[in-house]
This record gives sequence, structure tokens and C-alpha cells, in this order.
Amino acid sequence: MASLMENLIDVLNRECSEYEGLLELSQRKTPIIVSGNLENLQKITDEEQEQIGRISRLEKERAEVTADIANVLNKDVANLKLVNLIHMLEGRPEERMQLERAHDRLQKAVRGLQRVNEQNSELLSNALEMVEFEMNLLQASKTAPETANYNRGAYSAGSTMGVSSRGFDAKQ
Repeated sequence: MASLMENLIDVLNRECSEYEGLLELSQRKTPIIVSGNLENLQKITDEEQEQIGRISRLEKERAEVTADIANVLNKDVANLKLVNLIHMLEGRPEERMQLERAHDRLQKAVRGLQRVNEQNSELLSNALEMVEFEMNLLQASKTAPETANYNRGAYSAGSTMGVSSRGFDAKQ
């Protein structure tokens, strides 16, 4: 059982480090979103995907170790949470303290990541709204009013103000 707990603590510490790295990447992404630098945004997103892959592998490893611990303790793995394990380790203060530290560190990193991701999501949403506004403005300029010029037959000879009547050219 002791080696299983050591494995769990080790996996949790590595997982914490990966989440903290992901948090740092997300924090670096915020000014890039604000500046609208798509090239750097793509680079950060690629780095985040690599980090998420490592976290997924560690998550599988953690689930395996937790299943082994549940098997040894004859507990249901679905009901075996870190908080429960911490309470079960009252007789082993060293392991309990390490597990509590890893648990708190993981919670702090995940909460920080959630906060930064919500902020980045809001910034991206605002940027999309701005693009939509600019597209609507461009389309509205195509339907601008005509000048009030008339020819001898009392027909309108006015020209359209704004952009010509050609459609939007995405190739430009």
C-alpha cells in the first residue's frame, strides 16, 4: 500500500506541474489575444495541445493507481476521492501531508486555469463581436444613400456614397 501511495503522490505532483505549465501558457495567451497576433496565438495553442496530451496521459496513470489503491482497500473506485484517501491516512502523517499538499496544489492550479480560460474566452468573444460589427459596417456602407442629383427628365442621376456595388472579395 505504501508504494501505491508514493506512486499516487508522484503522479499527482507531475500532474500539478503540467497544470501549472498550462496555466502559465494560458496567462501568456491573454496579451496575445488582446493584440490580435494570430501567429503567436497559434503557437501558444499548439503548445497547449501538447501540454493537454501530457496531462491526459498522467490522468490515465492516476486513474490506474487509484484503481489499484481501491482494489487493495476493497473500496469502490468511483467513490474513492482524494479527500477520502487523505482522511484514511490519519495514521500516516507524512503521506497524508504530501497527499494534502498535492491535492491543494492541484486545486489551486485548476481554479487558476479556469479563471484565465474564462477571461480568454470573453476576450475572444469580444474580438468576434468586433469583427462582426466591422463586417456589418462594411455591408451597410454598400447600401449608403444616393446623392440628390437629378437630370433634365427628373430622373435620379445621383451616385451612391461609400463603397461601389461590387461584392466582398475574400481573396484580397
